[in-house]
Amino acid sequence: MSLTYKYHVIDKTTYAYTDRGDGDVLVLLHGFTGTSATWLPFIKQWEENYRVVTVDLPGHGKTTGDAHISMQTVSSHLSRLFDYLEIEKCHLLGYSMGGRTALSFAMWYPLYIETLILESASPGLHTEEERTERIEKDTLLAKRLVDDGVKAFVDFWEMIPLFQTQNKLSEQMKENIRAERLSQSAEGLAASLTSMGTGSQPSWWDQLDELNVSICLIVGAEDEKFVRLNEQMDMHCHNSVYHLVPEAGHAVHLEQPELFSEIVEQFIK
Repeated sequence: MSLTYKYHVIDKTTYAYTDRGDGDVLVLLHGFTGTSATWLPFIKQWEENYRVVTVDLPGHGKTTGDAHISMQTVSSHLSRLFDYLEIEKCHLLGYSMGGRTALSFAMWYPLYIETLILESASPGLHTEEERTERIEKDTLLAKRLVDDGVKAFVDFWEMIPLFQTQNKLSEQMKENIRAERLSQSAEGLAASLTSMGTGSQPSWWDQLDELNVSICLIVGAEDEKFVRLNEQMDMHCHNSVYHLVPEAGHAVHLEQPELFSEIVEQFIK
């Protein structure tokens, strides 16, 4: 099975998306350096029971045009894309950057949300000082990306501690992940870093208890930073379930795909 993309222009951005299956709508948002292809094994499985929609976020994959877009604008674009696709309610699942996007979308556009599933996500940073520091780091990283190119950046990105548990994956899976990362453009990734990075987005910590939707938090037990973040998120949310997945790091859907799928399906049901 290969992905068949469709396209829809919103303002100056042409969004690439996939749309398969019938039933309740399940929307999937990928992480930084990812594309809709990261969800391919799950699309095959879930399209039997759901209408599965994936979106390549700005600066990534086959989505083209202006990628210097804030999290709020991207959320507005997603609402317009959902209207175009006649999606009134959906189960919204996001991984990492896609999780931050999904949470932000749910904050601004809660009427679209049936359930919210966040894998290795965060509500942003607590203080203005933390946000300023992160913006400075992401700006330097974006410059490095443009100056050195995608391959040099991917070589560096693959070695950061966050992804070391992925060394246990099969050689084929590691090759697929690397190919997905190498398919990106330096300019697109740089724009995403500076426009939709953790420092640039709003902090949602103080508003988590205002979310009146069922929330599923998924995190890998070996991802210590995000375990701490998700434990805090679980305490702030009054309608969340928290899943700590053994023998997995940041990308639970890659490292424990069967358990990840089971958690998602059971939560939706």
